[in-house]
Amino acid sequence: MGRLFGTDGIRGQANRYPMTAEMAVAAGRAMAVFFKKPDKSGPVTVVIGKDTRQSGDMLESGLCAGLCAMEADVYLAGVFPTPGIAYLTVSMGADAGIVVSASHNPFMDNGIKIFNREGHKLSVPQEAEIETLILSCRESSASPGQPACGRIHRLKDADIHYADFLKKSMAGEGALPPFPDGIKLVIDCANGAVGGIAKRIFTRAVILSAAPDGMNINNGCGSEHPDNLCRQVIEQRAAAGFAFDGDGDRVVAVDENGHILSGDRILAICAGYLKENGRLRNNTVVSTVMSNIGLTRALRQMDIAHVTTDVGDRHVLETMLSRGSALGGEDSGHIILSDHQTTGDGLLTALMICHIMAGTHKPLSVLASTMTVCPQELVNVPVREKPDLRTIKDVRKTIAAVEASLGESGRVLVRYSGTQPLCRVMAEAATAEEARRAVIDIAEAIRRHIGD
Repeated sequence: MGRLFGTDGIRGQANRYPMTAEMAVAAGRAMAVFFKKPDKSGPVTVVIGKDTRQSGDMLESGLCAGLCAMEADVYLAGVFPTPGIAYLTVSMGADAGIVVSASHNPFMDNGIKIFNREGHKLSVPQEAEIETLILSCRESSASPGQPACGRIHRLKDADIHYADFLKKSMAGEGALPPFPDGIKLVIDCANGAVGGIAKRIFTRAVILSAAPDGMNINNGCGSEHPDNLCRQVIEQRAAAGFAFDGDGDRVVAVDENGHILSGDRILAICAGYLKENGRLRNNTVVSTVMSNIGLTRALRQMDIAHVTTDVGDRHVLETMLSRGSALGGEDSGHIILSDHQTTGDGLLTALMICHIMAGTHKPLSVLASTMTVCPQELVNVPVREKPDLRTIKDVRKTIAAVEASLGESGRVLVRYSGTQPLCRVMAEAATAEEARRAVIDIAEAIRRHIGD
């Protein structure tokens, strides 16, 4: 079956293995054991939210059954964005938060994301401990022979509290209203979890893809498919557009000309604004090794330190906490504003961009010009095994030759997928043709030796 945990929680994919009700029950039991209070002062309390996938109700019920069987108390938020569950976990003083979601994936997939009481995703060793508990299913009840069990509570007005939290977060950015006068927006909710809260925040925006049916989440819409948003921004003559993924922890922006801004450009915009206003703690921005080289150059021009991590917003946050940084994220659109939130929050990021536009009186296209995106090519090579690439002489020599040909005008990144039998080959160069030629040469060398 493979590992249950990927880079973003427990995963079940329709084309590999399904996330079953039985697995959810086992996960609930395991998490109740993992989060059990050492001093036994009351039951473990867990907040649960979900996105709009058809399987969400089933998995939510399974988690509740497993948690309650171990005497944990559950608080259900219903359909709710992932960062919103992180917020509720902290604000309610709960022991953990769980989100039933597969993020930007198709509706057939589903998974479970876990937050600790501080609103942070678990570390790799912590995930491994829970995984062992799930696979062993060694705890079937909290008190054998006794009828004790936890209770399930349904939260009221959680969406109102979360929307208020987001608005108040921006009030600290100069007391501007959350939806500044004169800024017309188009919002794509991906038929996912952000629809209701987005309508509360962006009350005068044109709202797209906010009619989920259990199967249309991320389907031709949202951050993975922003083409319609681009068209609508132009047709509506809007100042900007924002597209979220299914669970709302990532966002893609579109400027007034219909051009897409990925996470790296959003990071550059926020970095410049925070530095100018004395809010960029330790003058440091954290991103992953997949960030475009243009971000590094833009930050260097602004005299801002740039630290890179392994892929995954969890790794970004861990480095931000260790470095005391206020800003980090991924090119995919996970942006962490740690002075306001404990995790990536698409709605919060969109509000920040709106605030920057209003505060600077600059259109989004001008703000985005802070960073020039270098042409990038990415190829995924199916592989039958994952040996250290440095041990394959032909691959090692090919990579070295490509890097030498690119010089300082580009870079190469070759890494295995953490969840799939793939080797990812990425190259950036001065021109798209140079980048394409670089990935083709390296990918072919990999196929010759370990290609599937």
